Order: sequence, then structure tokens, then C-alpha cells
Amino acid sequence: MNRLFPALCLMLMFAPALAGDRQPLLIPGKTALYQRVLSIPEARLVDQPGDSQGMPVTPFSAFYVYERRQQGGQEWLLLGTDRHGGLSGWLPARDSIAWNQGLTVEFRDPANHDRVLMFRDRASLEALAKTGADENYRKLYEQAVKGELPADSPVIAIQPAGHIDIRKDFYLVPILDFADTWLGSEQARMLKIASVPLETRRPEPVDAGADDYTAGLVFVIDASLSMDEYIARTREAVMKIYDQLGDAGQLGKVNFGLVAFRDNAGAVPGLDYTAKTWVTLEEGRNPGAFLEKVNQLSAARVSSRDFREDAYAGLRQAIEGMKWQGHDARYIVLITDAGAREGDDPLSTTGLGTEAIRQLAQDNGIAIFVLHLKTPAKMADHAAAEAQYQELSDFPGIGSLYYGVPTGDVAEFGAVLDSLAGQISAQVAQGVKKPEAESPVVKNNPRLAELRGKVEKLGYALRMQYLQQRKGGSLPRVFDAWMLDRDIRDPARSVVEVRVLLTRDQLSDLHDVLQQVLRTAEEGLLSPQTFLDELKSLAATISRNPEELGRTTATTAGEGNSLVDMGFIGDYIEGLPYTGEVMSLSLEDWQSWPVRRQVEFLRRLEEKITYYRALHDNTDLWISLDKGPVSGDSVFPLPLDMLP
Repeated sequence: MNRLFPALCLMLMFAPALAGDRQPLLIPGKTALYQRVLSIPEARLVDQPGDSQGMPVTPFSAFYVYERRQQGGQEWLLLGTDRHGGLSGWLPARDSIAWNQGLTVEFRDPANHDRVLMFRDRASLEALAKTGADENYRKLYEQAVKGELPADSPVIAIQPAGHIDIRKDFYLVPILDFADTWLGSEQARMLKIASVPLETRRPEPVDAGADDYTAGLVFVIDASLSMDEYIARTREAVMKIYDQLGDAGQLGKVNFGLVAFRDNAGAVPGLDYTAKTWVTLEEGRNPGAFLEKVNQLSAARVSSRDFREDAYAGLRQAIEGMKWQGHDARYIVLITDAGAREGDDPLSTTGLGTEAIRQLAQDNGIAIFVLHLKTPAKMADHAAAEAQYQELSDFPGIGSLYYGVPTGDVAEFGAVLDSLAGQISAQVAQGVKKPEAESPVVKNNPRLAELRGKVEKLGYALRMQYLQQRKGGSLPRVFDAWMLDRDIRDPARSVVEVRVLLTRDQLSDLHDVLQQVLRTAEEGLLSPQTFLDELKSLAATISRNPEELGRTTATTAGEGNSLVDMGFIGDYIEGLPYTGEVMSLSLEDWQSWPVRRQVEFLRRLEEKITYYRALHDNTDLWISLDKGPVSGDSVFPLPLDMLP
């Protein structure tokens, strides 16, 4: 596959060098942020400017800039891997790209909005933002889609038609500059980005007739008291699909797995287990193996502590415990009649809340469906559970994949499950009969019709993503292009997701530092002002330079050494186009909050700590830029929303 890795960027540094040490160059106009660059593919470090022989550099290696020198008509950079004078060698400036922000963007699936246009200069984009989706925009968009842009067009590229999943086909699009603008009444940002190809050779085209597209579908089912009839109906639905796959000669195209969960077995030993894998995806290739395993599953014979269950233990088991590799489309169907224990619940065994579990699933490329059985026995829990599961099942660009079954009606549950599983199978396996769109259960059920429409869109998006990868799809080769971060036709819709590139070691440091800050706050050793300063220092450091994690807060480096204490927080925040919850929080806000809201804020941070540990331990998600085994230097593009 031809992968174009948009190139990278200047990560910024804090902290004064020791007296007598040689210091990197400061960013012009800054007092605490050093110039940094990253190497592009095929870059080589040499001993002296002008040398032709040198050592190859791993693409996207980060360096400090210690000196700039003109030699032989080009600029050379003296680089070092640290800020304490450890020099590495010289590199032609053309083999590096400066990154003014520590942030990158991921393009969202364009299935439900216009593909992103990339403009030659800021002025052209700004003019278009003022006029909106007028005739001029429509003309430019049509030309870009057809590949017929004239030489003098302000548009120089367009986002590919297929979605490129950053988790499967890793790329980075650094933000080099930004400017605020308005799209109607919606505030938007114009982003200056850059990209270079990682590989310049395009592979031979793949035979379009060869179709190895496969799906994994794991049921995560509530096995608490009185769930036997739903377990039996799930088994029936899967066996129907096996029959259809077998008739079409497509067994193995859709593999089924099953995880059962109850509640915290430590609190109620009679429950036997909290979460347990009954059928793996490998076992689920075979109908006989699936049936044999599922026939051993039955509902609990004792009650849980209350009306909630540890559903997120089951989801985590399915996300992390299944071998999803080799499955191009990945689905989980959660079946439950109760709300889930959030991460701050004393009986939660995961410590993960709704946002963290959803993000963990999306990190692994998994869509979560929820079939919520609104049985009379759990009536008091249904409103809160519905809101929880609507958020959990929200898939980018598609919407919430949630279906509430009134009164827990087994017949309606079965019809919905048949429709969902059958529709997914038909999208994947050739020759499998598609569920009748005009059957009575669909025709008389607008909510099911709506869900089917979302399944259709989701399946199409995943299939197009797969085909795009097989065709060698890639991001356009763009240098210093300008783009909007919102859909010009629908300004409320974001077309990119902002991420921060972290190494595995940096994420581990983030986990440890944040845990220490919170522990110190909970022990009452930090005042409200100090606590907020510590978090802001930490958040700014992550955005600007994750390498400084563990050395920038008073709790880790000694009193008076945080960015805030040393007066450098302004440098760190200035110029960042995106800031998280912590950076926008003031002491006045904190003190005006009731205790309950403060506690909720702290719990969100605690939940993120648990998410960091889960992400760190999932080695399948980490990318080694040198193509070696996963190590502390392997990277992951962390969503900005998951930063403290």
C-alpha cells in the first residue's frame, strides 16, 4: 500500500538549560520554547555541512535546533536529541519540517459531509469562508472531485473519497499555523497544514475482483438474573446467520464471538464471574463450536447488588480480549436491561466510564451497538441508562447506534437482532440474503428503520475504507495548504479530529504524573490555585512537548518548578489553536462550582488515568515508526479530548 505520511512538525520545549551548557535556539519572540524539527523520510545526519555520506534517520525523529548555517547554497541545521548540548549531527533544512504546534489532525470519514478542500493560501480560504457554500464553492468542489482543477485554481488538493483510518494506515497532518474565522454564526478555524510522502513508490494495483473483506461481530450480553430468554434468542439469531452464510458458501466471512457479564463478583460471590469470554472470534468461525459454547451459558441464579451491572467489564473484555486482527469491519452488540457502572462507581471493576470505553473501542476500530431492554423490573434505571448508552454507541459521522426495546419485548428484540446481524452479514458476505426492508417489523417500526439506515451508512463507510486501502489510497501530497476544520455546508459539523502524538513512554509518564497530582490534591496538600496551576502546567506541556512530562510540575520537580510558577505558561498556551477542559478553567470557575461538580471533574481525570493504562497495555494499537517491535518509542495519536 502506498502510504503518504503527512510530515511533521516543531515540538516545543520548556525549561532553562544548566549554566554553561550549549542551548538550542529559541523560537523567535519566545523566552522558554526552543526550536525543534522532525526528519522526513530518507533524511541522513552528517558530521559537517556539505558532507554527502551520513547515517539514515528514522522518519519523524524529533531534534532540537542548535545552529543554522548556510553552506553550498542551502541551509543546514545542527541538531541534538536533547536540550542539554547532546549533539547528533547536521541535516539539510530541506530534509526537515518545523512544527509550530504539538497537534495533528485526523480527517473524519467524508461519507456524510463534503470532502475537505485544501487551498493554496489563507486569503483564498478566508474569502470562501465569508461567502459560504455559494456557486463558486460548488464549482471548485466539483472540479476537485473530478480531478479537473485548473492551474490557477486556489484549490490544490482534496481529501480522498475513501476514509483513511489513522489506526490502520498511520499518518500525521501537522498544524503549522491557524486563524479563527466564522462560517455564518459558527466559529471555525483555518488550519495551515503540511504533508510529505513516506513512500514515493506506488505499489502495483490490486485485483479489484479479489474480495477478502471480513467482519467480526461480538455479542456482549448481560447474563444476570432473568436474562435466559434473551440469551436463547441471541443464540437463535446467530444460528440463522450461520445457515445463511453456509447456504451462500461464505462461512468465515463473518465471525461471531460472545462475552457475558454480570456484576462485581467480588461483591456478590454467587455471581461466579464479572465478565467471561464464552466464544472467541476464532472459535466463532465454526457454527458447531459456537453452539456448543453458547449452550453452556445461562443467566445468574442470584441477584446483583442493585439495578446496575458492570457492563463495561464485558465491553473491555470484548475490546481487549478478542483477537480482532484480520477483521476489516468490527462490531460489538451490547445486550442488557440495566445501566452500566461508571468508572467512579465503587463496584466498577474497570474504573472506566462511558467516554473512555467508547474511545477505547474507537481506538480499536470497533463500532458499538446497544440493544437496551427496557424491562419493567429495571424501570427506575431506564432513563439514565438510555442517555448513557446513546453516548456510548455514538459513532463518528454516523450517530448513535442505540435501540431501546420497550418492556423488553422478546419478539421485538429478536426481530431487531435478526435485522441487525443479517444486515451486517449481507454487507460483508456475497450471496447472503439481505433482510427484507419492507417486512412488517420494519415497515411499522420507524425506529428500526432509522437504525437500519445507520447500519447501511456504517457498512458502506467501512467497505469504502477497505477498498480505498486495497487500491493504495492515500492522503494528497500537500505542502503548506490551508483548510477549514468544519464543513462549509454544515458549519456545526467538524471534519477533522485533533490529536496529539505521544510515545508509549510519554503516555506512561502522563499516567504516573497525573495520578500523583490527583493523589496530592486528594490528600489536601495542594490549594485550589496550586492544583489548577499544576493541571494547566501538565496540559500545556503535553500539547507542546510530551518529553517534559514528569519534569514540569511542582509535585514531581519540586516546589516552584512548574510552568505556571516560572511564568512560562503564557508561552506554552500562546499560539495553540485548541485547548482542553483544563486550560480554559479559571480559579473563579473552580471556586464557584459546587462540591459535587468539583468531584465530578476529579472523577473525569481519574477515569482518564485508567484509560491511559488500558491504552498503554494494548500493544496492537501502537505504531513503531522504525517498523520494529512495539517499544517505549512507539507512537499513538491520542485524541485531544482524552488529554487532561
